Amino acid sequence: QVQVVESGGGLVQPGGSLRLSCAASRIAFSITSMAWYRQAPGKQRELVARITSGRLTNNADSVKGRFTITRDNAKNTVYLQLHSLKPEDTAVYYCNTDQQDYSWGQGTQVTVSS
Repeated sequence: QVQVVESGGGLVQPGGSLRLSCAASRIAFSITSMAWYRQAPGKQRELVARITSGRLTNNADSVKGRFTITRDNAKNTVYLQLHSLKPEDTAVYYCNTDQQDYSWGQGTQVTVSS
Protein backbone atom coordinates (compact mmCIF):
# COMPACT_ATOMS: atom_id res chain seq x y z
CA GLN A 1 0.00 0.00 0.00
CA VAL A 2 1.37 3.37 -0.98
CA GLN A 3 2.10 5.71 1.86
CA VAL A 4 2.72 9.43 1.85
CA VAL A 5 4.31 11.52 4.57
CA GLU A 6 3.71 15.27 4.54
CA SER A 7 5.91 17.72 6.42
CA GLY A 8 6.92 21.36 6.57
CA GLY A 9 3.86 23.01 8.04
CA GLY A 10 3.87 25.45 10.91
CA LEU A 11 2.72 28.78 12.28
CA VAL A 12 3.49 31.76 10.09
CA GLN A 13 2.44 35.38 10.01
CA PRO A 14 0.34 36.78 7.17
CA GLY A 15 2.57 37.46 4.18
CA GLY A 16 4.99 34.74 5.19
CA SER A 17 6.21 31.66 3.35
CA LEU A 18 6.49 27.93 3.90
CA ARG A 19 7.67 24.94 1.91
CA LEU A 20 5.76 21.70 2.28
CA SER A 21 7.16 18.30 1.33
CA CYS A 22 5.48 15.01 0.58
CA ALA A 23 7.45 11.79 0.32
CA ALA A 24 5.70 8.86 -1.35
CA SER A 25 6.60 5.19 -1.25
CA ARG A 26 5.85 4.12 -4.78
CA ILE A 27 8.11 2.81 -7.54
CA ALA A 28 5.95 4.32 -10.30
CA PHE A 29 5.91 7.77 -8.69
CA SER A 30 7.56 9.40 -11.70
CA ILE A 31 4.62 8.56 -13.98
CA THR A 32 1.95 9.60 -11.50
CA SER A 33 0.24 12.96 -11.48
CA MET A 34 0.37 14.31 -7.93
CA ALA A 35 -1.56 16.96 -6.11
CA TRP A 36 -1.77 18.92 -2.91
CA TYR A 37 -5.07 19.29 -1.12
CA ARG A 38 -6.14 21.14 2.00
CA GLN A 39 -8.92 20.97 4.51
CA ALA A 40 -9.84 23.90 6.71
CA PRO A 41 -11.91 23.42 9.88
CA GLY A 42 -15.54 22.82 9.04
CA LYS A 43 -14.87 22.67 5.30
CA GLN A 44 -14.46 19.96 2.72
CA ARG A 45 -11.06 18.95 1.44
CA GLU A 46 -10.18 20.90 -1.71
CA LEU A 47 -7.60 20.61 -4.46
CA VAL A 48 -4.88 23.24 -4.20
CA ALA A 49 -2.36 22.38 -6.91
CA ARG A 50 -1.60 19.58 -9.34
CA ILE A 51 1.51 18.48 -11.24
CA THR A 52 1.62 15.90 -14.00
CA SER A 53 4.38 13.43 -14.73
CA GLY A 54 5.54 15.89 -17.39
CA ARG A 55 5.63 18.69 -14.79
CA LEU A 56 2.65 20.57 -16.16
CA THR A 57 0.97 22.37 -13.29
CA ASN A 58 -2.30 24.02 -12.44
CA ASN A 59 -3.44 25.73 -9.28
CA ALA A 60 -6.74 26.59 -7.68
CA ASP A 61 -7.78 30.18 -8.36
CA SER A 62 -7.45 31.02 -4.67
CA VAL A 63 -3.70 30.30 -4.67
CA LYS A 64 -2.63 31.29 -8.19
CA GLY A 65 0.45 33.46 -8.16
CA ARG A 66 1.20 32.52 -4.55
CA PHE A 67 1.72 28.72 -4.42
CA THR A 68 4.05 26.64 -6.60
CA ILE A 69 4.02 22.86 -6.90
CA THR A 70 7.15 21.01 -7.97
CA ARG A 71 8.43 17.45 -7.88
CA ASP A 72 11.69 15.54 -7.56
CA ASN A 73 11.19 12.08 -9.04
CA ALA A 74 14.59 10.89 -7.86
CA LYS A 75 13.38 11.39 -4.30
CA ASN A 76 9.73 10.39 -4.85
CA THR A 77 8.85 13.76 -3.39
CA VAL A 78 6.45 16.54 -4.31
CA TYR A 79 6.75 20.04 -2.87
CA LEU A 80 4.43 22.97 -2.37
CA GLN A 81 6.00 26.38 -1.97
CA LEU A 82 3.63 28.80 -0.26
CA HIS A 83 4.17 32.56 -0.51
CA SER A 84 2.14 35.60 0.56
CA LEU A 85 0.19 33.47 2.99
CA LYS A 86 -3.22 34.64 4.19
CA PRO A 87 -5.25 33.64 7.25
CA GLU A 88 -7.67 31.86 4.92
CA ASP A 89 -4.85 29.52 3.89
CA THR A 90 -4.98 28.00 7.36
CA ALA A 91 -5.70 24.29 6.93
CA VAL A 92 -4.27 20.81 7.09
CA TYR A 93 -2.43 20.17 3.83
CA TYR A 94 -2.33 16.71 2.27
CA CYS A 95 -0.79 15.20 -0.81
CA ASN A 96 -2.12 12.39 -2.95
CA THR A 97 -2.40 11.48 -6.61
CA ASP A 98 -4.72 13.68 -8.64
CA GLN A 99 -7.14 10.74 -8.59
CA GLN A 100 -6.72 10.31 -4.83
CA ASP A 101 -5.48 6.74 -5.30
CA TYR A 102 -3.18 6.66 -2.30
CA SER A 103 -4.13 6.27 1.31
CA TRP A 104 -4.34 9.67 2.95
CA GLY A 105 -1.45 10.64 5.17
CA GLN A 106 -1.67 12.56 8.40
CA GLY A 107 -1.22 15.88 6.63
CA THR A 108 0.72 18.88 7.82
CA GLN A 109 -0.89 21.82 9.63
CA VAL A 110 -0.42 25.30 8.21
CA THR A 111 -1.60 28.12 10.46
CA VAL A 112 -1.46 31.72 9.26
CA SER A 113 -1.97 34.14 12.09
CA SER A 114 -0.49 37.27 13.58
